[in-house]
Amino acid sequence: MRREFLIAPSVLGADPLALAEAVESLGGREDWLHLDIMDGHFVRNLSFGPAVARAMRRRWPDAFIDVHLMVDRLDVVLPLFLDSASLITVHAETEPQLLHATLASIRAAGLKAGVAIGPVTPVEAVRAVLGCVDLVLVMSVTPGFGGQGLIEDTLERTRELAGLRAAGGYGYLIQMDGGINKDNADRIALAGCDVAVAGSAVFSSPAPAEYLDEMKLKVKEALAHAGIGPARQK
Repeated sequence: MRREFLIAPSVLGADPLALAEAVESLGGREDWLHLDIMDGHFVRNLSFGPAVARAMRRRWPDAFIDVHLMVDRLDVVLPLFLDSASLITVHAETEPQLLHATLASIRAAGLKAGVAIGPVTPVEAVRAVLGCVDLVLVMSVTPGFGGQGLIEDTLERTRELAGLRAAGGYGYLIQMDGGINKDNADRIALAGCDVAVAGSAVFSSPAPAEYLDEMKLKVKEALAHAGIGPARQK
């Protein structure tokens, strides 16, 4: 999972009647494919179900499918994605008393496990599980809808997580989701983000593959200018 900087295009930003064509338009430049699952309760929107995740796995068997569960009933929904996901991220706000057990169940199924925090949830809410996750997702917009602008204050929370990772010797990746595009990807990378989720910006571009190339180049140049290279990650 470790690379200098990863981009996970969110298919939520693609035309729902042409998901396969949208993914193919990325030209293989994507690192992961991000799939947002919304239940209309935890967030005020509905998105995809397990049938879409399974279809993606059949179509792209070698893809790293990054499933982000924004749902209330993890006991019901989580098992439906175990056969198609590479990584499953659950929210700290959903049944926090069961968070350790939920993350353990994901890992027991042979998948990577992530924990997410909304823009008003403090980093402290996930401190107790930092040693047992592969990824921490910082929502940089209000969860539920694509096309929002990045909330600038979330960059400080990303820096805090990067500091905790260094101090504790943890191995998790830091992911940011919401309002990310080629004009701010360099700033989030400098703040400690390892994986950028970008949906609307990528899929609304007339040339999504070239857009990803531009994002990666800007980040590479910014990290090099700051003297930060691949060695910054374990």
